[in-house]
Amino acid sequence: MSFHVGACQGELRDMTSVWAAYQDALGAIEGQIKKGVDSEVPLINQVAHYTLSSGGKRIRPLLLAISARLCGCADQNAIQIGGAIVEFIHTATLLHDDVMDDAKVRRGAPAARSLWGNHACILVGDYLYTLAICQAARLESVAVNYLFARTCGKMSEGETLQLMHNDDFDLSEETYLKIVSYKTASLLSAACHLGGILADVPNAQQNALADFGQHMGVAFQVADDTLDYIADGKRLGKAPGQDFREGKITLPLLHFLRHCTPAQRQEMKRLMEDPSLSSAQFSEIVRQMDRQGSIAYALQRAQAFATLAKSALSVFDDSQDRQSLMTVADYVVQRDH
Repeated sequence: MSFHVGACQGELRDMTSVWAAYQDALGAIEGQIKKGVDSEVPLINQVAHYTLSSGGKRIRPLLLAISARLCGCADQNAIQIGGAIVEFIHTATLLHDDVMDDAKVRRGAPAARSLWGNHACILVGDYLYTLAICQAARLESVAVNYLFARTCGKMSEGETLQLMHNDDFDLSEETYLKIVSYKTASLLSAACHLGGILADVPNAQQNALADFGQHMGVAFQVADDTLDYIADGKRLGKAPGQDFREGKITLPLLHFLRHCTPAQRQEMKRLMEDPSLSSAQFSEIVRQMDRQGSIAYALQRAQAFATLAKSALSVFDDSQDRQSLMTVADYVVQRDH
């Protein structure tokens, strides 16, 4: 199967055009995802298909498709399998995260744990991790196996590090960025890096793609953490302030705590521990953070990482695929949900 460019022969400077330019590749990956979940245990298929079909953007398979074409990869079957791998891993983390966070909603719909319970979601998450490993083995590549083994290890470390620092009002920005780098950015980096591995391009280009995904992943998560304070709840797919209510110290709050008065800091701690925090109280928290410049600071940091991501692509000649990756980097910090 060939990649479809269709009407998008011009520069791909908006996400609608980017999605359209890789629609055939993404459609083939989607087919591989659906075909890959084929357990003899019906409950596994129910939970997995429900979560996989819950409205995710498929940004990781998209990054793989772009990176592979940028590097001239001709093995469409490997790209399809790779896209399924990154999505299985990502979906496994969603199932586990929702259990950890006691989440009731995921992307505007009931979280899987609300329908099938925590035990089922943990086990299906484990199944999807195992399924990803089995799919990776089909590619018969030591480099691919090592990439995903390392990535899954980093993601587990990031989740555990975040757990250690829940409600930690002394969390440093350095540790926060380490959590983000491990928990979120590592899989985005792996998706980009995989495109280079499948095409067998020189290490310099593989490393550039890995660096692009890593920096873009940090930008993605910092922007996402900021949206938790400022986005419209309906578009975001969850109630604003969920991170705050769960005791997560993300960059906007971290900046505020570093610059507020001792009285404000104590009041913020009290509010975070208040299980009956109202929408009006949360809105006042956001207003205080905005006055302190904390929202603007977080968005500036996200933009700085997006800029770093784009600079990593300098080893590649200008092309539609390179432009597509740069457009994705801009999108992750400019989106509103």
